[in-house]
Amino acid sequence: MRDFQVSGRSPARGTRMMAATSHTAATTAALQVMGKGGNAVDGALAAAGVLSVVEPHMTGLGGDCFAIIAQPDGTLHGVNASGRAPAMLTADMVRSDGHTRMPFTHVHAITVPGALRGFEYMAGHFGTTRFRNLLEPAITLARDGWLVGDRVAYDFAKPEFARQVEADPVLARVFRPQGRVPVAGDRLVWPQLAKTLELIAANGVDAFYTGDIARDIVAHVRDKGGVMSLLDMANCKADAVTPITADYRGLTVAELPPNGQGVIALIALKILERFDLASLDADDPERLHLELEACRAAYTVRDAFVGDFDTSVDAQALYDEAAIDALAAQIDPARRNAGFELPEVPDSDTIYLSTADDEGRMVSLIYSIYGDFGAMTATESTGIVLQNRGACFSLEKGHPNELAGGKRPMHTIIPAMALKDGKPVMTFGVMGGAYQPMGHAHFISNIVDYGMDPQEALDAPRVFWNTDTTEPIVETGYDEPVIEALKGKGHAATRAAHPIGGGQAIWRDPETGALTGGSDPRKDGCAAGL
Repeated sequence: MRDFQVSGRSPARGTRMMAATSHTAATTAALQVMGKGGNAVDGALAAAGVLSVVEPHMTGLGGDCFAIIAQPDGTLHGVNASGRAPAMLTADMVRSDGHTRMPFTHVHAITVPGALRGFEYMAGHFGTTRFRNLLEPAITLARDGWLVGDRVAYDFAKPEFARQVEADPVLARVFRPQGRVPVAGDRLVWPQLAKTLELIAANGVDAFYTGDIARDIVAHVRDKGGVMSLLDMANCKADAVTPITADYRGLTVAELPPNGQGVIALIALKILERFDLASLDADDPERLHLELEACRAAYTVRDAFVGDFDTSVDAQALYDEAAIDALAAQIDPARRNAGFELPEVPDSDTIYLSTADDEGRMVSLIYSIYGDFGAMTATESTGIVLQNRGACFSLEKGHPNELAGGKRPMHTIIPAMALKDGKPVMTFGVMGGAYQPMGHAHFISNIVDYGMDPQEALDAPRVFWNTDTTEPIVETGYDEPVIEALKGKGHAATRAAHPIGGGQAIWRDPETGALTGGSDPRKDGCAAGL
């Protein structure tokens, strides 16, 4: 039980349904849809639509999504709705411009938006409510206006972010209506996006991929020097994929296979399983050192092998016992291993949400445009903010993740599930770009090794790496002696300038079916149940 004299929140509890999202409007929309007879998939899609409006710098119709759905019979179904690079794009085209790494917001970083094909697939195969009805809450907010949330306002105010928004005429028109950076409580409207959502609601997702919306997207990209075509848009599809799993001290964790980095979370957990974390306090620097080292080892695997599933190695081979033993053997509990080489990890933004219904269904959905406002550009007439997911490609010749036309990039966004004795018991995910595998490992360890409930596990402080130096950054929830202890082990640790990631989770008791949910205090959202 938490200390009620210390700031924090209790977990949400319910018996019939629950939603946990990063914005209260999205949680409300999900519960309203489920309360009217929709299931957890319907609720998740309604919430995702709302988040396209109220967290526009994090996600939107111009992005990608992944999901894991647990059906009432306990089966898991994965959905990969990540878009591909334009067919005409080549790595040599980018290299010839003088780049040795993919530029972050360059026009060639814009990939085809896959999310709506994923929503269409989920609604058609697993939902019960007409897809057009699921978009109504988002349409209303975009047309009539919404109030800027406190965390959204915090993000909007970052100086470099603010300058980039002002440089794009469409973004500036919507997000600088009073000629200044919006603050918490300001009302914003987005009529172009409302009309686009209405068109999709009336004519289906094909209206996005083959109609005027597609023409607007392609024309916009080509005006900026890109090579995206109408055929690239029309060929976009979502794929059904089989989740991959690994056990962590009796709890089975399910992730999606590449092109996502979910396998890296499994590698990190399997390494940590070799160490007795439960004998250490949750805030013990020794625990944090082991997590940092396990994840540094795991991320070296990511950047060597993970790419499009057509080019990646077998994901399960990356975390077989021999591979994990070899990685764990390189970890010294007393000292940082300088041999783990990590690339820079750019800042990025994402939304993640969880839903559960009274039939036993659970949804884990993640949806993103990657960077702040993606490629920092939006289409003039349709209001689509285009993602910069292509920035995750490699320009190294022969690399599994080397940029190529029609190829999917390595993806940072990863939904997850957990099972107990083969039965789905938890839907969870952590936001924060490259942080996510480490976030999954930290969260699961909080649950399993320290007996935390979902809210406590999300509240707990975090460490990661500085995006430029790849040295540890430590949230303010850890005391100064923790930083000094990490320095003593060879980590050049410093205070984190901003919160690390976000997250949501819902636990279903395998015996009673009771739901317990948590929502990350680093965001504006909440978990709520009935």
